[in-house]
Amino acid sequence: MNTFRRFGAALLLLFPVLLTAAEKPRIDVQELALSNGMRFLLFERHESPTLAAGWLAHVGSVNEREGITGISHLFEHMMFKGTKTIGTKDIQADLRIIDEQEKVQEDVRREMDVMRAKLRRGEIDDLQKPESWTPRYRELQKRFDELVAQQRQIVIKDQLDQIYTKNGGENLNAFTNEDMTVYFIRLPSNRLELWAWLESDRLLNPVFREFYSERDVVFEERRMRTESTPLGKYDEAFNALIWEAHPYKWPVVGWPSDIPSISKAEADAYFATYYAPNNLTGVIVGDVKVAEVRPLLERYFGRIPRGPKDPPPVVTLEPKQLGEKRYNAEAETSPTVRISWHGVPFVHRDFSVLDVLTDVLSGRTGRLYKGLVIGKQLANEVSASVDSKKYAGVIQVEAVAKDGKEPSTVEQALYDEIDKLKNEPVPAEELQKVKNQAKANAYRRLSAPFSIAVQLLFYDGLGDWRYINTYADQVEAVTAADLQRAAGQYFTRENRTVGVFLRKEGAPPEDPELASLTPEAQVMVKQNLQRILAETDPAKLREGIARMQAAAGQAPPEMKAAVELIVKRAQERLAALESGKK
Repeated sequence: MNTFRRFGAALLLLFPVLLTAAEKPRIDVQELALSNGMRFLLFERHESPTLAAGWLAHVGSVNEREGITGISHLFEHMMFKGTKTIGTKDIQADLRIIDEQEKVQEDVRREMDVMRAKLRRGEIDDLQKPESWTPRYRELQKRFDELVAQQRQIVIKDQLDQIYTKNGGENLNAFTNEDMTVYFIRLPSNRLELWAWLESDRLLNPVFREFYSERDVVFEERRMRTESTPLGKYDEAFNALIWEAHPYKWPVVGWPSDIPSISKAEADAYFATYYAPNNLTGVIVGDVKVAEVRPLLERYFGRIPRGPKDPPPVVTLEPKQLGEKRYNAEAETSPTVRISWHGVPFVHRDFSVLDVLTDVLSGRTGRLYKGLVIGKQLANEVSASVDSKKYAGVIQVEAVAKDGKEPSTVEQALYDEIDKLKNEPVPAEELQKVKNQAKANAYRRLSAPFSIAVQLLFYDGLGDWRYINTYADQVEAVTAADLQRAAGQYFTRENRTVGVFLRKEGAPPEDPELASLTPEAQVMVKQNLQRILAETDPAKLREGIARMQAAAGQAPPEMKAAVELIVKRAQERLAALESGKK
């Protein structure tokens, strides 16, 4: 399963309309560049008076450094805080409070240095524990809380979302990953100028109000999504083992010691470097006329000054792995074997080969399911995926062992399936079946403007938006010889990292509702449940539940149970939040 298909599973549920067999999976995208260097990708589609629009900052966790890991994700939050005209009742008072907050935080940082010295001497054991805080630190925190309370009196919360909603906007959202930060929305097409003004304003005149409070929100999100989930901390540690030198080794959400240390001054410098127009790409898909759009974009986005210099390149390369790495852990999970091999970047010529190779292995008709679940009856769940990022990639297989089955036996069974790919060409009929399914997915992903817009943003962030048009041809060109060659080249012992996760003694039993789903559905549900558990805003949960309930009727039959389970767990989370439980 390739990167976008894993990311966009929910999009396929929301937009399941198929194109006819006679149509080509191609779209006529027009590319233009403004005078300040900002690029735009435009695609006209006139079947309804709507459009999907968004923009991409070519910055993710890969652009960070130790000490400020998580800052890209923090910016995803901060860009919704407003501007000099949006998000406040009194901009002058707002700026004055922000200035006072920063002065207090300078003193806080000095006191944190004192506490870190205590930590090194062994006088305290955890900077996050209140009992470790010095009296001066407590005094500063109290003063800062007073300033936060003052600011809340003049802040207009979520005003950007309110403006969009009143004008028919839907699905205002964003995401951050290792390589990019993306912002998007769906709107009536007669609100294009409103979008251009709002989005250019938050790039030209951002006010990072509530910066330190939002930093605490991100820290809490990390705790809920990573540290409070059965495998969150272990996934993080396993990923850090895969990468020896590359900045992909740290988590997108950031290390727990870095997030509380990020200063607004560091954030301001980061924004100036990576959110300049020469590092941005905009996308508009829907009921617009390209010829009429350029003057509008130049008027609004063209007023943003070009950055004084281009962002620094990512130069650290992952050295060739010299030997197998192994990670053994006990967690609140069923016994699981995970094997990762270093792969290739998204634009590499072997990406499509590895994509097809993992498709041969994955799914209920794939070799892993047939071999380990049905045949040898060693596993309950199996999966295979290729995650090709902008600068490097990973190929991964995973199996959840049946009760009573030894992980070592499951691991060897995975290698047996891999060895077949090395030693025997994939039969023509099996390969063509995988290709047909891949091309069908390509058709589905071009069925709605919103899905197209997100893909264009995503692929451009990885290095080539044209993949939306070339994907089907690249897949069709893959041969059995390509697959056999790639299996031998990448699936080597010295190139792999193996994780074995055993059930911790006293861990709760496996979720029976989740276990009843297909492996593909389980992956989708687990990803959504992590986001649900991390959500602390009841309003956003209610909105998400309504969207999922609307989509449930259109979901493919094999995914209906998964969608229903997601809705159920979201409702349970909402009830807990409304009762005051976190």
